[in-house]
Amino acid sequence: MSPQGGAFGHLTDDDVTGSIPVPHAKTRQPTASDLALARNAASDVLTKGVKDASQPWENPATGARGAVTPLASAYAGDQGRTCRNFLASYVNGDTQSWLQGAACRSGHGRWEVETLKPWRQG
Repeated sequence: MSPQGGAFGHLTDDDVTGSIPVPHAKTRQPTASDLALARNAASDVLTKGVKDASQPWENPATGARGAVTPLASAYAGDQGRTCRNFLASYVNGDTQSWLQGAACRSGHGRWEVETLKPWRQG
């Protein structure tokens, strides 16, 4: 190790590190129409009832896309309705995130999305 600094000592103003600045990408948030398409995909995949299935969605107007995947088993929700949780991916340009939601079966057998919001881990 060099006592004067350099590659393995203390950094000097002339040393170059491995960090490359990355321009800050504009984080895009889902629009109302993106969320409506994700909700429709959730309702569709749950209504089909195919085990381990995902339903893609895409919004040509905003360039956003993703897929909805039901999670775990059904549970009894409000008013005794059958409900399921799901995750929806959201991709738009450099932005990638997850949405979490819950849907419950209506009296007509169709699944209605009750909640859809950004996923919070933990």
